[in-house]
Amino acid sequence: MTTKTFGILTSGGDCPGLNAAIRGVCRAAHDRYNMTVIGIANGYRGLIDGDARLLKPSDFSGILTRGGTILGTSREKPFKERDKATDAEIGEDKVEVIKDTYRKLNLDCLVVLGGNGTNTTGHLLSEEGLNVVGLPKTIDNDIYGTDMTFGFHSAVTIATEAIDRLHSTAHSHNRVMIIELMGHKAGWLSLYAGVAGGGDIILLPEIPYEISSISRHLLERARDGKSFSIVVVAEGAVSRSEAEMDKKARRKHRTKTAAPSIGYRVAKEIEEATGMETRVTVLGYLQRGGIPSPWDRVLATGFGTAAAALLAAGDYGKMVALKGTEIGAVELSEVAGRTKTVPADHYMVDTARSVGTCFGDS
Repeated sequence: MTTKTFGILTSGGDCPGLNAAIRGVCRAAHDRYNMTVIGIANGYRGLIDGDARLLKPSDFSGILTRGGTILGTSREKPFKERDKATDAEIGEDKVEVIKDTYRKLNLDCLVVLGGNGTNTTGHLLSEEGLNVVGLPKTIDNDIYGTDMTFGFHSAVTIATEAIDRLHSTAHSHNRVMIIELMGHKAGWLSLYAGVAGGGDIILLPEIPYEISSISRHLLERARDGKSFSIVVVAEGAVSRSEAEMDKKARRKHRTKTAAPSIGYRVAKEIEEATGMETRVTVLGYLQRGGIPSPWDRVLATGFGTAAAALLAAGDYGKMVALKGTEIGAVELSEVAGRTKTVPADHYMVDTARSVGTCFGDS
């Protein structure tokens, strides 16, 4: 089957490179394969609301360098609500509404740009009979099946620049400076930005920390005449004792600290253990905003044109992926419900340890 008309949406959190990917898909599909493109507004919510429009070449021209997404986004998860609802609560089944909208728009396929949740929903929709092609976007780089996601490189660049700027303040005031970065379940962003920015300590969700290890490392640096330190913390980092708790117990434990986030909890623990003056910077949404890096523009464009080729071949149920230096595709069923976390023996972890970085585990 050759695709004649397809819908395209962006779902989940925004990130640099979304517009570059939209442009890559749409230009290749329209110019090379003569397809009709229907833009879906605000992620899966647009399919529920019927918020869609024909995209003309002028709509996807001049957007390569723009941040955000011209289509808008949301965190709508139609299957999550369906799974939680009882028969008496269902009312309007959002999944059935999405399927109905798909048919009303005469779509041959739906192209979804997003992270783990977006591509998992795409897989579930394919099991409901829709044709779906996915693209991997996230600053967390935690999508299974691809070596890299677009958005990651830009976020690493932004986070590294922030760490670079903290160095001067840390040095001037002889302080421990903590920077908290995004990454609930996977620490790729903190690992790469931490290495690039010369972080002295990097705390990841995959490597539970002991405050005694952190304080020992900081005190040794002080004795060696190093008057300041940079601590890079992923928002999902956990202590060794927390790692042994279930979610409910961990949540209850953290309410006792009265700290707004992990960065502040670690700062308090460091001050209590060492007496060192500590300050916290939470980079937050700055990591996701702004124009994409040149690398992300290239990657997103490549992913987009590869998606258009899948559409032309009628090769559905796939997610475009980078393997080594080649762009290919993997089955959405392999991606759905899985997270690519940092292996403890990953070469970049070993690289960081080799240059003296502490992960709080020894």
